[in-house]
Amino acid sequence: MNYQLDYLDQLESEAIYIMREVAGQFERPALLFSGGKDSITLVRLAEKAFRPGKFPFPLVHIDTGHNFQEALDFRDSLVKKLDEKLVVRHVADTIKEKKLTEPVGKFASRNALQTYTLLDVIEEFKFDALIGGARRDEEKARAKERIFSVRDEFGQWDPKRQRPELWNIYNGKIQKGENVRAFPISNWTELDVWNYIRREKMELPSIYFAHERECIEYQGQLIATSPFIKREAGDKILKKKVRYRTVGDMTCTAAVESEATAIDDIVNEIIATNISERGETRIDDKVSEAAMEDRKKNGYF
Repeated sequence: MNYQLDYLDQLESEAIYIMREVAGQFERPALLFSGGKDSITLVRLAEKAFRPGKFPFPLVHIDTGHNFQEALDFRDSLVKKLDEKLVVRHVADTIKEKKLTEPVGKFASRNALQTYTLLDVIEEFKFDALIGGARRDEEKARAKERIFSVRDEFGQWDPKRQRPELWNIYNGKIQKGENVRAFPISNWTELDVWNYIRREKMELPSIYFAHERECIEYQGQLIATSPFIKREAGDKILKKKVRYRTVGDMTCTAAVESEATAIDDIVNEIIATNISERGETRIDDKVSEAAMEDRKKNGYF
């Protein structure tokens, strides 16, 4: 018996069941899709859940304007291949419309401002459920999530209002104005995702594999140079062979030194590390111990 395949089959089956529950319980669901590995995995699971029919929801991307071009190109290429609907809304437009104040500083991230655009797109399309690729192993606040995460009319998350999910029974009943964020791969780990990608022979953006890139060394991390980062005279610019464990804004996502050019190599690197992907690569999560939880309470995904 191949234990690894059986284990992945279990995770896949659970995720497909959750997706079908979302499609069955909600009138206007959507799937958040950024072109990153977790959302690409969700798309593969949606194919298994609903093909040969069309997806019962559109794909939605909240574009901060600070994305890696490789991820955007892959996003567009995959959507074209799938022949599914993609809704893109831009944080830059929200900043102008709402006269928001942009963060300043060396690595000024728009991640916190994504919330405004996300809530606007929910209101625009009257979405009552959003499927996302968050996993419980990513970060401490994520570990508190239910599979169906209920949000109030302001998109806010309150851990005390979350419902028990005994025996894999998911309660999607909500009041007018409320919505649910659903996490089909919540029980997966980073290693599970990569093992599934390997098994399914899925294509990924090139930045997940080792490549040479110009980086700024900052507090032990390697941040890719870009027009979005405020370079200073004392910056140490290095050319390094790196890859990305997670794909976020260029302003707050660090690379890791790597020689991994194949998925087997990446799997071995993940097995060897004792640092979570967000812990090693996300600058904005280091602002405070409760950075992610604070954003979730304000309506962040």
